[in-house]
Amino acid sequence: MLVAELKSFYAVARCGTVTKAAAQLGVSQPTVTGQLRQLESRYGVELFHRQGRGMRLSDAGHSLMPMVEKLVQQETEIDFRLRDASDLREGNLRIGATGPFYIMDTVRRYNQRYPGIDLTVTIGNSQSMLQALHDYRIEIATSSFLMDDKHLYRRMIAADPIRVVTHRDHPLARRSQVRLADLADHAVLLREPGSMTRQLTEDALAAAGVTVRRTLEIGSRESIRQAILCDLGISLIPSREIPSHPDLAALDIEGADIVMNEYLYCLRERQPVQLIARFLEMAPAAG
Repeated sequence: MLVAELKSFYAVARCGTVTKAAAQLGVSQPTVTGQLRQLESRYGVELFHRQGRGMRLSDAGHSLMPMVEKLVQQETEIDFRLRDASDLREGNLRIGATGPFYIMDTVRRYNQRYPGIDLTVTIGNSQSMLQALHDYRIEIATSSFLMDDKHLYRRMIAADPIRVVTHRDHPLARRSQVRLADLADHAVLLREPGSMTRQLTEDALAAAGVTVRRTLEIGSRESIRQAILCDLGISLIPSREIPSHPDLAALDIEGADIVMNEYLYCLRERQPVQLIARFLEMAPAAG
């Protein structure tokens, strides 16, 4: 209420009459008159000398005027900044992804459409990205974990079949397909705990009753790739995440339908925010 009263004070001081001030503010004359009276009576000061229909600032009004002028300027700046944010002319959008494979095209198109928005893309495993979302450290998350949470908006954006990846000189590489039982005598490379790729691998092997000879835990996609190139073992990798390299072979899995689903998440309470809503509009939908 105080801001409205001060805006009426400022308009009357600038215009010289209540009539002109009311027209400028787009309100009625009684509204402006009432706000001035409330302001003066609340603090027991006289801000204007009334001269017929005209209004002249008192000493108290003169001393108040510079501060109110700054307030009005700040309000204008705030309005300008909020409109800029609403129109996506400026701002920051932080995205957490399990990898670039399912979301980077959306990031590219968003960046082209809204060049004033600063984008940050953080890569991590599925669990860490969802935790970052809950902690307000990112606005958008992609994760392979299917999480039912009333506080989260969720959309499936990809369904990616998993394949076995080996070195081209590995004994299994001569085949076009392998069964999970064929992996028992070979070293299997696993991602770190919290990785959905690891969970799907372990679940598939357990469901098939397969116990592999040896497992090696390696904590990133890039390191898994390098380990396969060094012929340290084989790994189960979603098709779109398989690196292109002449020394790698990708084999279909016979008799097992293992699919990595990728989901896009945001906090439901933040879904209407334009910065986030526009990204969701551009993101793909699968299934």
